[in-house]
Amino acid sequence: MALRVQDTASPASGQSGPVPSHPVPSHPVPIEVLQGDITVLAVDAIVNAANQALAGGGGVDGAIHRAAGPQLAAACKAIPMVRPFVRCPTGEARITPGFRLPARWIVHTVGPVWQGGRAGEPDLLARCYRESLRLAIAHDAGSIAFPAIGCGVFGYPPDLAAGVAVRTLRAHAPADLRVILCAFDAAMAERYRQALEG
Repeated sequence: MALRVQDTASPASGQSGPVPSHPVPSHPVPIEVLQGDITVLAVDAIVNAANQALAGGGGVDGAIHRAAGPQLAAACKAIPMVRPFVRCPTGEARITPGFRLPARWIVHTVGPVWQGGRAGEPDLLARCYRESLRLAIAHDAGSIAFPAIGCGVFGYPPDLAAGVAVRTLRAHAPADLRVILCAFDAAMAERYRQALEG
């Protein structure tokens, strides 16, 4: 089965509709690239690039909390802390309902803070993808969308993060799961395309 690489303009851009797909090397796991707003995707699960407290924040985390509504904050607060101020350690994942989102589930995962690649960041980032997949599949998700985990305030280099995402999803996503890499801008979408074609 050929991979489908597809861009969709962000709603904020005033454009709509998919850009024609182009094939990349065949692989059992179909991976799509979409450029746009992850909060509007009609998939079973979306992944939130969260902080350890699951307290909401900036970037995609804040956008998901705003779109899902106040019930999401309450659900996150109900998740037990494993140590002070930490509900989800780096590399792990937690799941909540999607509330007001089209997605049924939100998988919250915490990416590593980039420290030059010398503190196990690639392994931790890969674990974010594996744990998110595991939780989504355990909740019968047939489709899942990922943001660029770690590429915001945590400072993970986007080129390297795209490679980790593609390698991990190819190795661990089941062939019948629809997998979407949702890029926040055209530059990130291009990085995903290059990683898929590499």
